[in-house]
Amino acid sequence: MNNFNYYNSTRYIFGHGEYHNIGSLLRPIAGKVLLHYGGGSSKRSGLHAAVVASLQAAGIDYCELGGVKPNPSVELVRLGIELARKEQVEAVLAVGGGSVIDSAKAIALGTTHPGDIWKLYTREEKQSAAPLPVATILTLPAAGSENSPNTVLTHEQSARKLGYGHESLRPALSIVSPELFLTLPPEQMAYGACDMLCHIFERYFTNTQGTELTDALGEAAMRTIMQQASILRREPHNEHAWGQLALAGTIAHNNLLGLGREQSWACHGLEHELSAVYDVPHGAGLAVIVPAYFEAVWRANPGIFAQWATNVMGVTPSRDTEHVIREGIARLRAWYRELGLPQSMHELGLPDDADYAAMARAAVATYGARLGTDTLPGVLPLDVTAAEAVYRAAR
Repeated sequence: MNNFNYYNSTRYIFGHGEYHNIGSLLRPIAGKVLLHYGGGSSKRSGLHAAVVASLQAAGIDYCELGGVKPNPSVELVRLGIELARKEQVEAVLAVGGGSVIDSAKAIALGTTHPGDIWKLYTREEKQSAAPLPVATILTLPAAGSENSPNTVLTHEQSARKLGYGHESLRPALSIVSPELFLTLPPEQMAYGACDMLCHIFERYFTNTQGTELTDALGEAAMRTIMQQASILRREPHNEHAWGQLALAGTIAHNNLLGLGREQSWACHGLEHELSAVYDVPHGAGLAVIVPAYFEAVWRANPGIFAQWATNVMGVTPSRDTEHVIREGIARLRAWYRELGLPQSMHELGLPDDADYAAMARAAVATYGARLGTDTLPGVLPLDVTAAEAVYRAAR
């Protein structure tokens, strides 16, 4: 196990109806907030009115900015930064899923940063000030952004989707009330579960030795995600299952499961190009990328893949390691199909002439540059040719 330094500063509040307490929870943090959300669903459901009532009861002033969409855009973030500065808010309150929370984090970061927010994501500039505090009310369990130090943003003009991470971006507090998820459409649940699972894959499939504890924790979380998502496919109003899935999604991405391990993020790097160029849902893109990626890299460390196939996918152990691994991958594909997820680039709606070579170059350049390499990291580092081969294998 590698050395690590872990600090988790988020106050995490879980339970039915807890979102009604947002005002009293925020009062020690801020007297004025920017209320940030997506489309009109929070207003139609009554959640927006409940949040406003709680803020007013606590004596918290607010301004608001809606309009966040999947793959949140830097243009809306810039508007949010301008508004936050003008209104002199002291915190950003995100009411939504991962896209809203990521957008809120970017606004909080950019409000105190003297330069352009996008230049932090491209690494042209460095963070020079602490961001505003961020609070969240989760409405879609998926990205784990409610307890992570990470945020992802899309620059639509250049078709680039980049991430930024800093410990100061962990939300000050996050509220998870599972009854808020009961009306989510089945595809949103499926996309979210797929994203959660991949957050663990990126940490679990490693060449680091001596990771028995985080192996076991990760395996339990993976099994829970798959079990509860399957239940929700049949019983979409099962609040208990939503609660289990949401908590697993938080743990999947708060880096508890990555302690002391090499981490990959190759699948996310490959998928971010699909989202940026073709605007596919992130979870759907991962369902297509992950099996093709596994097929391409498992021979570099068959032991960890066989362990996963046995302990998570339920494959009977065998001396035929290749059979065990391939059966594990086949069962993963079957689970994706059970949830209604796509299995190919064709099912994602990509054109026959999709420029996989360009996406491979962009993915390697983005993720490799951060480590000073010309490859995507992972159990088997992928150069541009190998990355393109993964895309093409998934067609």
